[in-house]
Amino acid sequence: MSNDPLLQPYQLKHLTLRNRLMSTSHEPAYSENGMPTDRYRLYHLEKAKGGIALTMTAGSAVVSEDSPAAFGNLYAYKDEIVPHLKRITDDCHEYGTAVMIQLTHLGRRTNWNKADWLPVLAPSPVREPAHRAFPKEAEDWDLDRIAGDYAAAAERMQAAGLDGIELECYGHLLDGFWSPATNFRTDEHGGSLDNRLRFTRHVLDGIRERVGPDFIVGLRLVADEQWEKGLSREEGIEICRRLVATGQVDFLNVIRGHIDTDAALSGVIPVQGMASAPHLDFAGEVRAETKFPVFHAARIQDVATARHAVAEGKLDMVGMTRAHIAEPHIALKLSQGREQDIRPCVGATYCLDRIYEGHEALCIHNAATGRELTMPHVIASSDGTRKRVVVVGAGPAGLEAARVSAARGHEVTVFEAGPEAGGQVRLAAQSKRRSELIGIVDWRLEQLEASGVEIRFNHYAEETDVTAEAPDMVFVATGGLPNTDILEAGNELVHSTWDILSGEVSPTGRVLVYDDNGGHPALQAAEMLIEKGAEVEIVTPERFFAPEIGGLNHVPYAGALHRSASRITINTRLTGVARNGNVLTATLGSDYDPGTTAREVDHVVVEHGTLPLDELYFALKPLSSNLGTVDYKALIRSENAYPLRNPNGTFVLARIGDAVASRNIHAAIYDGLRFAKDL
Repeated sequence: MSNDPLLQPYQLKHLTLRNRLMSTSHEPAYSENGMPTDRYRLYHLEKAKGGIALTMTAGSAVVSEDSPAAFGNLYAYKDEIVPHLKRITDDCHEYGTAVMIQLTHLGRRTNWNKADWLPVLAPSPVREPAHRAFPKEAEDWDLDRIAGDYAAAAERMQAAGLDGIELECYGHLLDGFWSPATNFRTDEHGGSLDNRLRFTRHVLDGIRERVGPDFIVGLRLVADEQWEKGLSREEGIEICRRLVATGQVDFLNVIRGHIDTDAALSGVIPVQGMASAPHLDFAGEVRAETKFPVFHAARIQDVATARHAVAEGKLDMVGMTRAHIAEPHIALKLSQGREQDIRPCVGATYCLDRIYEGHEALCIHNAATGRELTMPHVIASSDGTRKRVVVVGAGPAGLEAARVSAARGHEVTVFEAGPEAGGQVRLAAQSKRRSELIGIVDWRLEQLEASGVEIRFNHYAEETDVTAEAPDMVFVATGGLPNTDILEAGNELVHSTWDILSGEVSPTGRVLVYDDNGGHPALQAAEMLIEKGAEVEIVTPERFFAPEIGGLNHVPYAGALHRSASRITINTRLTGVARNGNVLTATLGSDYDPGTTAREVDHVVVEHGTLPLDELYFALKPLSSNLGTVDYKALIRSENAYPLRNPNGTFVLARIGDAVASRNIHAAIYDGLRFAKDL
């Protein structure tokens, strides 16, 4: 038996949870037509294999047709969901993991112009900025119908063999009745706290009538909206007390804040650069005041903080949701004494921002998450001959290819031209707010050191350096260099975003940042310039701002821009720069008008991605057995992806990461994994 507080069992009603680690409900958007099919199942199963005590599915599963999916939600109102959930539950139970699901009616937190085009509902016709719908005020027949939908959905979940359910009560329909910010009703559902809780009690009554007293039912609920016009701490904790007093709920999963805008949501789900576990103490206060089981998750991303939460009696179960997206095997590695092997969550929130932009959840540096059908979380040793593998470049693509190759049992040598590993990740981590990104590099360096991989720093590898190693496999992961040569005139007068991020130049005065990429580099450069006192204007040809950055990561950048009164100009192209005495004249045009305008500035920064550093690749290509060819169909099928095209070649050659084309960190790491996993 371990003395680790996180590895102690917890008794919730009749259910024994094997440890204190859980993944709270969230929607990874892996569903197909609202059903949790194999991709969804294997995602949760991996966490069960990794030793987690409780995995919560859905975020949230919708109970009614007039609650259309906002981000891949499951359809809890359909009977056909039952066998899918039963398979997930049965599979996870085989590994000792409990499974629950979150149910909701989204209320105003969705759109009317999708699915069946039914009106969006809310307690009062108060628009939610994030989803922009103008809701209808729910009538009595709406509420009776929806309460029945909740009860029917709960019965389906019980039929699927789930261990319990939780009701979503923050930013959705149920808690919309609780909050003074969203409930202006004058009928029996408005005014007093009892009235505002009336519909919630109606729903709970209906659920208990269907599932009985023993089935576990909890709430993920806001207990303080931290909002002058919203639910206060005092009222929130009183709601908790009253719900506990009903005897109809079995746990409280506590949230603090409100989620109707991106800025507000980032307070509930903090991103990198924000405080760790900002609401943990508050959750502990709710537990102390209610004397009731309390769960909680909000940027509890490291084991030490989670351990503290349990040891100090603040929480009964610790939600480490994004941490388990990065590392689904936290509990297993803890129980095996391998805490140092836990892949860290670096707070990038690439996972959630992808969901809110209409994509599926992916971890910035675990490319197997969400791809369990094809990508391994645990790299198996090769049953073939041991190979000599050479990796050129120690950026994220090269480090991952080296890690995976070494885990396969091969002998690996890495060449790196610079004095340190990390490539563009290390560059991005130079700013204090994004410094956690260096965990992507540090974790891989630790894994490589443990595997005995040799990294030769300050070694600009040429063709002869590679061939001297007599390699069987060569990965060219040399990355790229900033592409600023895109203007009609004056390319020699501009700085790249790399110049700013590295600190090589520190422009002051008026700085025009031209963003023709839409990702982090330009905004991060602008943020650093603002911190140093520059007057910044961001110019972009896009029709909306920073399209490659999701809402949560947008918040800190937007805050920096607004605090400095910086200027943002969309639908505009930088066409040229000219010297004009001690200043520069930037010429601006547009795709929508032939005219031009001019800006007088002190400096211009251009972001247009990178161009591949591919000279070494093309030098090695004729010497390779596959002539650099990759069979993409075979790669996807996990078969031999490197066809023999040159019988005289002595090694297989693959080019990965930004050495192929300008992309992002996740793409680089995914390349490293999928190109090396079958060596």
